[in-house]
Amino acid sequence: PIEHSLLDEVVLADGLDYDVLLRWGDDISDTDSFGYNNDYTAFIPFDKEDPSDGMLWVNHEYLNELFVSGFDGDDRSNKTKSMVDTEMYSVGGSLVRIKQQKDGRWQVVPNDPHNRRLTAQTAIPFEWDEPIAGSHTAMGTFANCSGGVTPWGTILTCEENYEMFYGETDKSDPLHPQRVPYEYLDYGWWRHYDNPPEHYGWVVEVNPITGAAKKLVALGRCSHECATVHEASDGRLVVYTGDDANDECLYKFISKKPGSLKEGKLYVANVEKGRWISLDFDEQPILQSHFKNQTEVLIYLREAAKLVGGSPLNRPEDIEIDPLNGQVLVSLTNNKPKGDYLGEILKIEEADKVNKTSLSFKASTFLAGGPETGFACPDNMAFDPSGNLWFTSDISGSSINKAPYEPYGNNGLFMVPNWGNNKGKVLQIAAAPVDAEFTGPFFSPNGDTLFLSVQHPGERSSSIESLTSNWPDGGNDIPKPSVICVRGQALLDLMHYNG
Repeated sequence: PIEHSLLDEVVLADGLDYDVLLRWGDDISDTDSFGYNNDYTAFIPFDKEDPSDGMLWVNHEYLNELFVSGFDGDDRSNKTKSMVDTEMYSVGGSLVRIKQQKDGRWQVVPNDPHNRRLTAQTAIPFEWDEPIAGSHTAMGTFANCSGGVTPWGTILTCEENYEMFYGETDKSDPLHPQRVPYEYLDYGWWRHYDNPPEHYGWVVEVNPITGAAKKLVALGRCSHECATVHEASDGRLVVYTGDDANDECLYKFISKKPGSLKEGKLYVANVEKGRWISLDFDEQPILQSHFKNQTEVLIYLREAAKLVGGSPLNRPEDIEIDPLNGQVLVSLTNNKPKGDYLGEILKIEEADKVNKTSLSFKASTFLAGGPETGFACPDNMAFDPSGNLWFTSDISGSSINKAPYEPYGNNGLFMVPNWGNNKGKVLQIAAAPVDAEFTGPFFSPNGDTLFLSVQHPGERSSSIESLTSNWPDGGNDIPKPSVICVRGQALLDLMHYNG
């Protein structure tokens, strides 16, 4: 393992190397270019027998106005429609065909007919019979953080901090609801496109071959970090998702039938009691006294979850299922107002470990952040083909190398062996450039490549003339979020590491 780093580069353990596969602004076709702040990645081969050729999906979460649109100021009423259009194009997602070459390196297939973008202006229908805020279609997707893959090979991309773009609706006065700007950042898009906030905060299903997308209303609306899918023995789908905000909740959706996420039942976790509590309008009198129907429950999921007894957690982010023992791991990044600065990985042991359709579980700490384990603020996770856990950290750029984060350096990539003499030990495998975090770790089918996003390098830059990072191109170039391919013999060795 490596030591922590404060360098403006990707630092890797010996025996590993990386290539930059895609940078922000790279052309993926004659009409489209790669978006900004890449996050979740997923690789879907065209043919399971040939894992060297397929579609790479990449989330584009949010933007840095200084770099993307050139806006530099605090009064966003001065932002032009042209600026907003440029910003809207920079987020959403990219679909890019990639192929692995004989030397093991991956390359984009330029101008492939499958290459395309989904942006904040792409029309996306709701997978629901009733209209959402007066419409059956939303304008665009954005704030796309982590995600998941369904058994039938579609992508689930999750709209997280949607409030930055269109705010939220204050419905305390039902007769005069008002838009409330996000307290931390308001991009001001609503001044040019008056879209309702209720159209965002959903899990979106994307077909990687056609690009067709739909917003899955049945999974509820909140700051979704991820959507992790498990298939029960009867073909029904179990989807875990977390609401990435302080004191928000963990959810589980159980589909009504195989092959579809339109119908089913949504539950919220009460961690203290070890129970999944139904959010079904017809089953909960307290929901009937606060909402008109199930559609309202799903739109205002946060309020509904608290009413039925959902546990407030410390920013539930990514969720992964251990392929060796079936345990469900949940990264709780931190909750600074409550004094949790270092975070933990929570372990959920379902009563039915195989199907995960049971409504009771045991919760305990799998790993706690701190000097003893060598990490802080766990975020995205992935299991390699040998069942070892990999995870990234998310220390905010303004906090790196400041108390209590001095021991951890820049954000990192960590690995936890799942077997052998060092089982359970946390090993740091990589460190990110200045201001950046690693996101979206995803292994190629044969495990010889780790696709990894490097998000928001140089995010604290105050101007083009005063940059905090020049990664990946160096010199005086502006920083560019990018997807890298981590490869090397050490990657294969690590998968079989036993001390």
